Amino acid sequence: MKAGKLFVRFVAVCLIVSLYTSLAFAKTEAKEPFSSGLEDQTGISITIYNVNLGLVKDQRQLKLPKGTGSLKFMDVASQIIPTSVHIKSLINPDSLQILEQNYEYDLLNPQKLLDKYVGKEVKLFYKNPYTEREETVTATLLSNNGGPIFKIGDEITFGHPGRIIFPGVPESLISKPTLVWLLENSLSSVQKVEASYLTNGINWRSDYVVTLNEKDDRADISGWVTIDNKSGTTYKDAKIKLVAGDVNRAKNDYEYKDKMLRFAGEMAKAAAPQFKEEEFFEYHIYTLQRPATVKDNQTKQISLVNADNVTVKKELVYYGAQYYYRSTYGEKISNQKIGVFVEIANKKEYNLGIPLPKGTVRVYKHDSEGSLQFVGEDSIDHTPKDEKIKVKLGDAFDVVGSRKQTDWKKIAYDTYETSFEISLRNHKKEDVVVKVIEPIPGEWTILSSSHGHKKTEAFTAEFEIPVPKDKEVKLTYRVRMRF
Repeated sequence: MKAGKLFVRFVAVCLIVSLYTSLAFAKTEAKEPFSSGLEDQTGISITIYNVNLGLVKDQRQLKLPKGTGSLKFMDVASQIIPTSVHIKSLINPDSLQILEQNYEYDLLNPQKLLDKYVGKEVKLFYKNPYTEREETVTATLLSNNGGPIFKIGDEITFGHPGRIIFPGVPESLISKPTLVWLLENSLSSVQKVEASYLTNGINWRSDYVVTLNEKDDRADISGWVTIDNKSGTTYKDAKIKLVAGDVNRAKNDYEYKDKMLRFAGEMAKAAAPQFKEEEFFEYHIYTLQRPATVKDNQTKQISLVNADNVTVKKELVYYGAQYYYRSTYGEKISNQKIGVFVEIANKKEYNLGIPLPKGTVRVYKHDSEGSLQFVGEDSIDHTPKDEKIKVKLGDAFDVVGSRKQTDWKKIAYDTYETSFEISLRNHKKEDVVVKVIEPIPGEWTILSSSHGHKKTEAFTAEFEIPVPKDKEVKLTYRVRMRF
């Protein structure tokens, strides 16, 4: 009877121990985080702004355990902005609740690995130069300030030639940036999630090539998008969008220190468009009509716009300056150069008429032997359709100008009269027209002039001066100013 009671007690204790062990094992299993990498990815899209910013949407299919558990979401951009991260279920938004969110970025590297093993034992593997045998010794890493210092037996040494062998990777170090969520999942079937986040380190710009014809009145224009990815990850077969417009970003001393927060660009569609353009909020958004892979640390170019036989206008412009009107009589003021510009009307009737993003315009022309030569470049701002683009190519070589002040009078306390003579000399083989732009301060009236003028702005007079080949033409005018 006594033996039977002891047996019953023994069985009861075994059951309790077994149940406790099972619960402990189940608890340990529940705490083990579920890991997801690129192998789970079903789609990715990225919207790129040219303020060194990208919006990533990463879709993955996961078999998450039901209930509360952790998800390690790996293979994200190393320049991710952690406060911008969001995850949701694409099957049933209510089936996935976020309890906690973490961003692990203490990445594994030799320095940090050594730091984590200070005070612990490691092994040193080296080849004995005398016996040529490979030997392994156990050492304690005492310090890693400026280099590892070891204790081997009772001796202290540094600069050991051996290779350091570590018993494992500390839990606090990870091989790649990882998002970690504590989730409540109520879906027993496969879960499809989308993680979205902003990342620094990815940018785009636009570049244009303009090829002038012989008469400088027509041009072929091609544009390219250049994507520069330094965000710390690769976007494989991604759906790419480019946002155009002046996108504002709030300053943050930690994330945006010493950065000028500028703007996102506008993109244009090509004749056989790779990008589909549409209005979006106060911007323009351009979607690449095929998936493309953007590798980490890669610069990728994609054709943006092609337009042939676009109407252009070449201009020779001679600019004045306001301080000319405050000078004393008789002083020779300027022998400044005459600028060469190409004006492009972004209109449909001129074979263009599309939103053009900010970028660099490079202009070329064929020489007498048919070889293409570079003639100048300039930056343009975002240009909507039906607006004009003015590109400065440089300064004229064979067309020169000079000016002098021929009179200066003070008529009253706040009223003055002055006269100018501007000489324009054309040494080219053909006639030219020089646009003279004179900024005149105050309230002004031109009393007399040798050529007609237009008041293009409140403080600007503009003259169109024909200059025959191998001739000199003088523009003279007298102006009264009150200021």
